Amino acid sequence: MGERNIALRLMYNGTAYHGWQVQKFDVSVAETLENALATVVCHPVKCTGAGRTDAGVHAETYVANFRTTSSIPCDRIPLAVNTRLPNDIVVVKATEVPMAFNAIGSCQRKEYTYRIYNSRLGNPFYVDRAWFYPRHLDETIMARAASQFVGTHDFRAVRSVGTETKTTVRTIYYFDVTRSGDLIECKVCANGFLYNMVRAMVGTILYAAEGKLAPEDIPDILESGNRTLAGPTAPPGGLYMTKLWYNEDVL
Repeated sequence: MGERNIALRLMYNGTAYHGWQVQKFDVSVAETLENALATVVCHPVKCTGAGRTDAGVHAETYVANFRTTSSIPCDRIPLAVNTRLPNDIVVVKATEVPMAFNAIGSCQRKEYTYRIYNSRLGNPFYVDRAWFYPRHLDETIMARAASQFVGTHDFRAVRSVGTETKTTVRTIYYFDVTRSGDLIECKVCANGFLYNMVRAMVGTILYAAEGKLAPEDIPDILESGNRTLAGPTAPPGGLYMTKLWYNEDVL
């Protein structure tokens, strides 16, 4: 049996982890998954993930791939790995993919959802799962501000200085804000995201709702490339990777 390339669809609650990426001293989702996979396939495993989610960020949908010489059938992998994983990470599906498939390189679009619990009183069930924001926010103003980000722009003004990228130009396909009761959901889809970009955009549309800037100021803020003109970086617990687009049937 030669080498196989296996794509995994998984979901995780990121509260206990220092993000996806393997870290030297902190527990990461990737390392936890790699250790569990290694005991299933009986050799060391290196996973490539769909994106570098930060510490405390969650994924309702996530894709990773790894190479293996093991002949274990794909339909047996999820259960075998899940019994060796902590219960805040779950592998949902395993698919054999072409050798050229790469969870990050083959991904065409990503959607993140940011959740804000907007009520005068907190809710224990949303701790680390939504940003508790007690002052009332007008979601129509937030939606108007969000629409200013849609399109192809240089998003330097809404990223933290982290991993260097060749270009800070990205295309946002939609950025929708909806409210259901006390929960505000901000859904944003793009061909790629810069470090902390979603959380900085959420902080910026929240500033618009607070009257600290006008939705119509956003094009100028993007044009300036100046991070200090945009809003704050929203906390990680409200952020979820929610949807991924691939040509291959891995979802």
